[in-house]
Amino acid sequence: MNTPRIGLIGVGLMGHGIAMNIARKGYALTVLEHPGNQPLDALRAQGVASAASVHELMRQVQVLILCVTGSPQVEAVLLGEEGALAALQPGTVVIDCSTAIPSSTEPVARAVAAAGGRFLDAPMTRTPKEAAEGRLNLLVGGEAALLDEVRPVLQCFAENITHTGAVGSGHRMKLLHNYVSLGSVSLIAEAAACALAADVAPQVFLDVLAKGGGGGVALERLRPYLLQQDPSGLRFFMSNALKDMGYYTAMAHDGGAADGIAQAVHDTFAAAVAEGGPQALVPELVALLRAKGAG
Repeated sequence: MNTPRIGLIGVGLMGHGIAMNIARKGYALTVLEHPGNQPLDALRAQGVASAASVHELMRQVQVLILCVTGSPQVEAVLLGEEGALAALQPGTVVIDCSTAIPSSTEPVARAVAAAGGRFLDAPMTRTPKEAAEGRLNLLVGGEAALLDEVRPVLQCFAENITHTGAVGSGHRMKLLHNYVSLGSVSLIAEAAACALAADVAPQVFLDVLAKGGGGGVALERLRPYLLQQDPSGLRFFMSNALKDMGYYTAMAHDGGAADGIAQAVHDTFAAAVAEGGPQALVPELVALLRAKGAG
């Protein structure tokens, strides 16, 4: 599989960057037309084709990359009469880059195998900025030999590729990662809201944390919002944060792990979605918590 034909479903904020980098590396790429896609003009200018249906797409590809919202969308794309597995060509590799719950990933992988395909879960970390730059991190669950086979494709859009173990382990590690990331952001956001209420200057707050125990990626992603009310440092919707925290708490519960702090983070994002709307960006949590405290 030196130059496989590739299909991509889910041309959102992350998928658009993935598609652009695959196309720039010279692979034949077809994306699924969908109302939720980002505009396809720039991709078409790179020679990317589109398909009107999943079955039409599957007839053209040897590797299918999924970059959709979560497990319900993955299942909808793959399973059922109109799903990808009904038109899967033998040996096709399905790579799920979505953030999904492992209790769904494992039976989905078995269904792919039963249909004659091969499966990797390869969720991403980092943001749409790194997706556009081809610098994502991938956490890959599945057979090492299959990962090696498709590694050149993944390297089109990933800077770091970590083999996490068997199928499902990539999604487990992604949920662990996102819990730590979102938990850190929510903790700093709540502290920032308290700082604003106490008339601590945002620059002082940032400087002190950056030079001490609060420094790191989470603080830097909130920095533009704290200084200029610019939420683009973390272009991640509140609804996605809530979804990921729901997946994490379910995984922790299923494994009998402690989840008290995680449940509090989940509830914080649930309140943020209710108050600020699902499309609010995560840095806006600072203002929502400030308003809640003032109320």
